[in-house]
Amino acid sequence: MIDLQGLRALVAVDRDGSVVAAAERLGYTPSAVSQQVKKLERDLDAVLLERRGRGVLLTDRGRALAVEGRELLTGLERLEALAASGTRRSAPMRIASFSTATRGLVAPLLRHLRTGEEPVLATVTSVDPFVAMEMVASGVADLAVVHNWNSVPLVAPAHVATEHLCSDEADVVLPARHPLAHLEEVERADLVDEAWASTPKGAICHEALLRIFADLGAVPRIVAEDPDFASLIELARQEIAIALVPRLGRQPMPEGVVARPLADHSQVREVRVAYRRSMAESPGIRRAVRLLVDAGGRAERPGAA
Repeated sequence: MIDLQGLRALVAVDRDGSVVAAAERLGYTPSAVSQQVKKLERDLDAVLLERRGRGVLLTDRGRALAVEGRELLTGLERLEALAASGTRRSAPMRIASFSTATRGLVAPLLRHLRTGEEPVLATVTSVDPFVAMEMVASGVADLAVVHNWNSVPLVAPAHVATEHLCSDEADVVLPARHPLAHLEEVERADLVDEAWASTPKGAICHEALLRIFADLGAVPRIVAEDPDFASLIELARQEIAIALVPRLGRQPMPEGVVARPLADHSQVREVRVAYRRSMAESPGIRRAVRLLVDAGGRAERPGAA
């Protein structure tokens, strides 16, 4: 009999290219993934991985098994979704999100899931959208809320479906005494020489900031990095730097700062929900997606009830 845990480990190694990367996706240690594959090799009396330098490669038999195994595991997900129809989930729904969506969209979702006619326990992990997409694609998360800047595209794998939730514009947060603070909109060219506070390098919002001035032949002068937008706003309030801050999940501006859109309204991110196509018929997933779509619509119409 084929050990499913070992099969998942083998498929993950084939997909990610190494035992270490597979372990990161699956949430195990590299040693645990290696042991799972070795057990599968013993069960099948076959060599599935071979060492090559410091890494591993799948043998011909290992690759063939991984290809068939991926289809089998996808089919099992469909069966689990079918079995869950009309029944209560025995495990929490795992959601990956980014922090502002966790505040603006996922927090209301968790409340609705727990208080509906068929309560569903759900957990949420706030990570960068690149990571969230990987988590849902690999099965570490059941659902992901991600964003896609018009200047920094986020591509979904073929086996992952996405649906639009809302569009979210980012404003420039300025100290109230800044020379541009009295304007209703600010031009990108007027911000070239400013000091900026940004999310850390590698985050999508950081990349979006870098690309604001790409066509102007300039790079923003970043003097502070912090993953929390509230910290970036405080840096603006202290007149240390200005910041690019999306509106979704943003608290009211404190005294001493103002938020102004760019005149060309170029910094807009599309917020989407992502889930594996094999889970599309899961009642829990359908319900969560419906609630998120409703919440996204309200976020685009702040005055809506």
